[in-house]
Amino acid sequence: MYDLTQEEQLIIQSVREYAENVMAPAAKEADVTGEFPWDVINKGIELGLHALPIPEEYGGPGMSALMSAIIAEELSRACAGMATTLGATGLSCYPVLIAGTDAQKKLYFDIIQSGKLGAFCLTEPGAGSDSGSVATTAVREGGEYVLNGNKTFITNGAVASVYTVFATVDRSKGLKGLSAFIVERDRAGVSVGKEENKMGIRASNTTDVIFTNTRIPAGNLLGKEGDGFKIAMKTLDSSRAGVGAQAVGICQAALEASVRYANERKQFGAPIAANQAIQFMLADMAIQTEAARALVRHACRLQDAGQPYGKEAAMCKTFAGDAAMKVTTDAVQIFGGYGYSRDYPIEKLMRDAKIMQIFEGTNQIQRVVIAGHILRP
Repeated sequence: MYDLTQEEQLIIQSVREYAENVMAPAAKEADVTGEFPWDVINKGIELGLHALPIPEEYGGPGMSALMSAIIAEELSRACAGMATTLGATGLSCYPVLIAGTDAQKKLYFDIIQSGKLGAFCLTEPGAGSDSGSVATTAVREGGEYVLNGNKTFITNGAVASVYTVFATVDRSKGLKGLSAFIVERDRAGVSVGKEENKMGIRASNTTDVIFTNTRIPAGNLLGKEGDGFKIAMKTLDSSRAGVGAQAVGICQAALEASVRYANERKQFGAPIAANQAIQFMLADMAIQTEAARALVRHACRLQDAGQPYGKEAAMCKTFAGDAAMKVTTDAVQIFGGYGYSRDYPIEKLMRDAKIMQIFEGTNQIQRVVIAGHILRP
């Protein structure tokens, strides 16, 4: 399996068992109710699936980008919403990995390693793709910063115990004023706002996070003032292959369900799999899935080798996200009326797939990134 060691293959097997035996049985109810599945997530936390990028020297699994992607695929094959919850904590760790001091890493990773979730707080009502429009402010007062502002669409917003937060120290400087901070959930002035009633990945928690005169030590600044945009972009580069891997997991689930159904469903006295039109649809779904998987794992190998991978990360996220929508749409078509019914799992996969084209940078923004790379002299 992609040159994995025997130990790594055993890890993947244990992840698959958790996904199939714990996540999958709870996925439908969590999707219908939108209630956060703490019992399932806590079992994932016990396996360390929320802390994959934390290095071994800080008590974490220290997983490679490739291993993290394979794990994300396995989890998303069972439930992309629950996979997003676990993956979002890993996402929140990247700014600390990128710019944190030893003391900051110990502070942040000790919280996560104690069994807590984290959240990455960049997006705001007026700042999505345009990070330079971040309006949350961080004002230095002596040995502290005072944060004020509202973050939105924050995965794990209400269930996280610690955040990596992006705020501006000087709005007149635009991107050059953006800075990154560690903010613990229990600090005065931190509150949770509206919870989103989402179309898909409903097992994940998505809320506003509000900072009202929230005081944090100056030592919670990651890097230097003005480093925030650079930290955010490096973070998103690091995490995009993981989103691509989630999309591949959704593709794989839709493909497997469609193959089973095509072999079982009979029309005109034969399984619909005997119909060449269905065969061609399944073949295209398999091509899309394998191509997306190959792009994801190529980007991961570059990342693990310490080579430039920003273009490839954007490519794999874009292709895999688009593939997930195409594959799940075709799966609904193969299932026919049953695919449109909530009694079958296919429509959930289609709803879950859509966000893969949106978060971690929309696929339109990814194409801007890719074009920038290929047009560079």
